[in-house]
Amino acid sequence: MFDHVKFGVSDFAASKAFFLKALEPLGVVVVAEGKPTYGVELCHPEGTVSLVLFQTEEKPAHLHIAFIAESRQQVDAFYRAALEAGGKDNGAPGLRPNYNANYYAAFVIGPDGHNIEAVCHKPA
Repeated sequence: MFDHVKFGVSDFAASKAFFLKALEPLGVVVVAEGKPTYGVELCHPEGTVSLVLFQTEEKPAHLHIAFIAESRQQVDAFYRAALEAGGKDNGAPGLRPNYNANYYAAFVIGPDGHNIEAVCHKPA
């Protein structure tokens, strides 16, 4: 439900590599990039919603960002890829019935402590 989210990261190269690998199973790619202080824009190739990361020395507050997955398999793939990219487990793939009956999600902590989620709302 957002147009874009832009936030600062302490290590631009590490964060860019993390998000590219973690979000690859969801079809997210680089759609625009400038110098690190401007950032890199990540999006689905034909999408309209993007995530922008930029280099900063400021310590950003931790964020929780949830990405839409088209299937539970994509959630699983996101989780594996994010861990391989250096993310830390914050909730293995599975149903979260406390949110709703079909809320299938996985959570990882990214390089700057942000809580990154992939979620599928479709039934199995």
